[in-house]
Amino acid sequence: MRTFSIALAALCLATSASAQDATDLELWRLDCGFIELSDAAPFSDVHLYDGEPRSLTNSCYLVRNGDQYLLWDAGFSAELKGAAVTQSVFTVGVTATISEQLATLGLTAQDINLVAVSHYHSDHVGQLPEFANSTLIIGRADWEIVSQIGDDGAFLDRTPFQPWLGETSNDVIAFAGDYDVFGDGSTLIKAMPGHTPGHGALLVRLADSNDVLLTGDLYHFEEQIENRGVPQFNTDRAATLASFERFNATADALGAKIIIQHDPRHIARLPQFPESAK
Repeated sequence: MRTFSIALAALCLATSASAQDATDLELWRLDCGFIELSDAAPFSDVHLYDGEPRSLTNSCYLVRNGDQYLLWDAGFSAELKGAAVTQSVFTVGVTATISEQLATLGLTAQDINLVAVSHYHSDHVGQLPEFANSTLIIGRADWEIVSQIGDDGAFLDRTPFQPWLGETSNDVIAFAGDYDVFGDGSTLIKAMPGHTPGHGALLVRLADSNDVLLTGDLYHFEEQIENRGVPQFNTDRAATLASFERFNATADALGAKIIIQHDPRHIARLPQFPESAK
């Protein structure tokens, strides 16, 4: 395995530039599963949502920059297709796999050059093995947890990461701070720690429409923006609150369209698949 570890200082120059040429940039929303909550209590450590049932989606995204393709997040495992599995307050499943949706666009997993994950939780990495030939991009602090031997911790399953673990595995870009995915300022992973130590959000600077900010799991539903709800399972409360501030300030400064990846009300903020935003 070759791991490229990128320091924050080296990224400042790249991320300070605006997108040089986003005229050949496209963004698709992919369906990567569903989540039914019998009780949303775990999503606030101050009891904001106790007893509330909620329906969440699980969205992934495909970005095309010229002839390069980035998959952002990899959803639940394809083994959940057609199933509904319940654990604690969570009932989850998958309706269509990522590969099936890529086929609608005339693509296969082999066409995906880069696969980036907002964080290591199992609902964002389940179909990673389908993209074993792609370069993995992940926050350095998350990668250090994934690649160490020890307790898996909350919502961490190392199995999907196996293609990138070990001496003969594929390339990993483990970055600190922000990361310019294509090197042209068009698609930036913004450091938003707190949900996990290396958590990130994705800024896509489309040419013909507003900039788009994909939340990862910084927020799970709109109410968390309004009342600053911090999930019980986040790794750092103070870092989460700081990331809320950074994310919101970025969205305000750019006039960006915020898309909460788990909020089904936000699906309509992008064109319906297989249409894309440009």
